[in-house]
Amino acid sequence: MNQPLGVPLFLPRVGSNHSQPMPTRIERSHLLTSRISRIHHLKENPTMSLTLDRPVAAGPPASGPPPATDPPTGRAARSTAVWAIVITGLALFMASLDNLVVSTALPVIRVNLHAGLSGLEWTVNAYTLTFAVLLLSAAALGERFGRRRIFVLGIALFTVASAAAALSPNIAMLIATRAVQGAGGAMIMPLSLTLLSSAVTPERRNAALGIWGAIGGTAVAFGPLVGGAVTTGWAWQYIFWLNVPIGLVLVPLAWWKLRESHGAASRLDLAGVALVSTGLFGVVFGLVRGNAHGWTSDGVLGSFAIGVAALAGFIWWELRSDHPMLDVRLFTNRAFAAVNVTAMLFSFGMFGSIFFLSQFLQTVQGYSPLSAGLRVLPWTGMAMLLAPIVGLMAERWGGKVLVVTGLVLQSTGLFWLVAITNPTTPYLDMVPAFVVAGVGMTLFFVPLASLVLGSVPAALEGVASGTNSAFRELGGVLGIAVLGAVFSSSGSYASGQQYVNGLTPAIAVGAGVVIIGAVAALLVPGRRRTRALAAAAAGAGAGAAVEPSSGSGSVWGDPVAVPSGCREADLVGSAP
Repeated sequence: MNQPLGVPLFLPRVGSNHSQPMPTRIERSHLLTSRISRIHHLKENPTMSLTLDRPVAAGPPASGPPPATDPPTGRAARSTAVWAIVITGLALFMASLDNLVVSTALPVIRVNLHAGLSGLEWTVNAYTLTFAVLLLSAAALGERFGRRRIFVLGIALFTVASAAAALSPNIAMLIATRAVQGAGGAMIMPLSLTLLSSAVTPERRNAALGIWGAIGGTAVAFGPLVGGAVTTGWAWQYIFWLNVPIGLVLVPLAWWKLRESHGAASRLDLAGVALVSTGLFGVVFGLVRGNAHGWTSDGVLGSFAIGVAALAGFIWWELRSDHPMLDVRLFTNRAFAAVNVTAMLFSFGMFGSIFFLSQFLQTVQGYSPLSAGLRVLPWTGMAMLLAPIVGLMAERWGGKVLVVTGLVLQSTGLFWLVAITNPTTPYLDMVPAFVVAGVGMTLFFVPLASLVLGSVPAALEGVASGTNSAFRELGGVLGIAVLGAVFSSSGSYASGQQYVNGLTPAIAVGAGVVIIGAVAALLVPGRRRTRALAAAAAGAGAGAAVEPSSGSGSVWGDPVAVPSGCREADLVGSAP
């Protein structure tokens, strides 16, 4: 689930002069007025790029080496770009591959570590939950302390946690190390794209971003296959050991070959991180424990109460904070709210269903992990074949119609599987449903980035893409938790028939949630209407986030406009 497709477009402006003094209130007012006028001018001239002014400090420059401002030129530019693609691509591949590799190995982990359903759920959700929550703060850490520094720290943390996961003697240890892996992944994912975009010249940026997205898409598409091959050929521990040599090479290489850069030194919203983490953990913990301990038990009700109270506190805090982790006022924009709800509901149904279907092929039908990984390819690998075509379709017809169609097809594929699945269902009978689901998934993910970016002014694109990535991850967490509750209320791992008894209602609920997502997608305005709403939102509260350098609270730095002529298909990964 980690970064399924539609990869985040964190494109902070590179080379911000973070050493300059903070402007006065009057200077900030003039600066904000100037920036808003530039945004409106950009909308009238979409081929122009957006540049946000910064105040110039009087007096001599600060001591120490200045931050990088422009990519190098000539032979040095080519070398820098190649190294940036290799390093950020490998880091992205490692982080993206991890989650679906683990999902294929879950049946073996369940037997070897004597884990129950809740243990398997937390093995996946511990990673995804920490990734989703910390994603909103990792980019801010890079802006303040150095993007390369935090990126390298993320790789090191991910590597150490991978080794600890491989050495885990029990499921509790594995869950804890997976949570640490998620923290490392949250540092790797947004900053890898930021560092890459700053290392290449503008005329080569589109190609570099396309390669970056293709690497992430390939990792996720072939994750089940790689996980199955490793688990079958060696042991489940090696799905984590594989990360260790990659990380050991990337840490010194990234420090040596990538250039350091900083952004606006905005405050970190630690209170927001604590509240949203507590809230989400409380809700998910209650869902996981509900069937085993009783939905009206004190522990489960208390967990829900703490979670809901903390989430309400998070919203209250974010509305009043001068430096919010997430500006919830953006959700007053119908386009922004609808596209994020749609993405969350899609991930809810899709990843919750994949969690159980990948185990069905091994636990019930007796396939090896490698055979199961191969048999999932008609679903997960479909996007590799169709993404370029869907990208052209999105340019011609717009993203909304493709997203709605994709959600309907995804739900159709899931309902199809519900209708035909039993302990002895031939695999060939499942292939058409997998293909339909794969086509739907591709139609959804490829144009998603354009809908997200089109829902806000250009200066807020980084905030919008980061928020959407977090919502997709949270949808997957809630999907596994809720469908796990549905599964355990009707079935178990006791026999093949008992597993199917729980599987079919769980997948039916997932398919129903995806249909609700299709209805939510209908609320996304059309292309022209979306831009009009985004322009109106710029002056109705979201405009404050245009001024991150003056302490407005944006944690993303200064997002730049998507380069002229860049297709959304070039910036989007090609697999879930």
